[in-house]
Amino acid sequence: MLDQATALGDTLTDLRRQIHQHPELSFEEHRTAALVSEHLTELGIEHQTGVGRTGVVARLGRGNGPRIGIRADMDALPILEARDTPYKSTVDGKMHACGHDAHTAMLLGVANLLADKNIAGEIRLLFQPSEEASDSEGISGAPRMIEDGAVDDLDAVIALHVDSKLDAGTVQLTEGFLLANVDTVYETVRGTGGHGAVPHHARDPIFLLAPVLTALHGIVSRWIDPVQPAVVTVGRVAGGTASNVIPETVELDITLRSVDDTVRERLLEEVENALGVAKTLGGDYEMRVERGYPSLFNDSDVVSWMREVAVSQLGEERVQNGQLMMGAEDFAFMTRASRGAMMILGTKTADGVDRYHHHPEFDVNEAALPVGSAVLAETALRFVNGDFANLS
Repeated sequence: MLDQATALGDTLTDLRRQIHQHPELSFEEHRTAALVSEHLTELGIEHQTGVGRTGVVARLGRGNGPRIGIRADMDALPILEARDTPYKSTVDGKMHACGHDAHTAMLLGVANLLADKNIAGEIRLLFQPSEEASDSEGISGAPRMIEDGAVDDLDAVIALHVDSKLDAGTVQLTEGFLLANVDTVYETVRGTGGHGAVPHHARDPIFLLAPVLTALHGIVSRWIDPVQPAVVTVGRVAGGTASNVIPETVELDITLRSVDDTVRERLLEEVENALGVAKTLGGDYEMRVERGYPSLFNDSDVVSWMREVAVSQLGEERVQNGQLMMGAEDFAFMTRASRGAMMILGTKTADGVDRYHHHPEFDVNEAALPVGSAVLAETALRFVNGDFANLS
């Protein structure tokens, strides 16, 4: 399979660059979906567009037998690309800075590899919109795809994500939790405004903020089980207009990360308790919670299948054990709807320069694209053919 994928290398690179040059933000992936649809049509693969608003679902096989889905996200980010390449974004302020162009190209590579194969069950290709953001109802692409039946009746679902810090063509697999729950809290500490020269006539929200920040930063060390991963980060503080004016309010934006769902709820409770300090000191607060993605759990059986395939294709030296990371990914919704796993694929660029995800100079090493296509395609093919030992 890797030999076949390597022969497709130029095609995969061309597809990735076409997508990279024409980035589209979440739920705006019309051109990208059209490119996907056109390529699938050329391969004679049945597919449906408009799934989850702008997603595409293709089906291969449809016979009686196991069913597996392979997911790739398609959306870009609102970032101005700074790196000058022949395939640089042609849309100012929009850029594929997280590798979703590569994910989509690799899944199209899977379509090429499997189009003429005899498939006993069903392999479903899930081209998903909007992993990076949510719609006006706070819902991202994976739940929208699920609502439209994209993962119905699947026995397993797999995906990969590129990693620009990992050597190109190296695969990393993690059993259990791979990524975290994420929630965002928008807070306002409210006092009474006044003149900076007479602070005793006001209730200074900036002063009230100080013990609130101390309480927030003590949540993980004091109120969360030390063996449970958790993060509380205050990413934005804003308030005031002039040095001699005491403002009415100060705003805070906070990101919360956890793995265990009980810890997730405890973090929210303790954030509100921390805000309550402002009330104790005569102020008040407002708190709005934006629930994000759940933690991503890699099923041990699915990981073992992907590892078996990766070793057979690449050799043991290029297959590593990974570990929990506190980032988040909405593929987690799919792994909660059907058992599954996400693989990490190394795409460090040949020049060795560190351009991490969401950076304006982010790029991927296109030599890794055939590896991703091959491992995904071979895993799905062996699964539907019943070639893995632990298929219970």
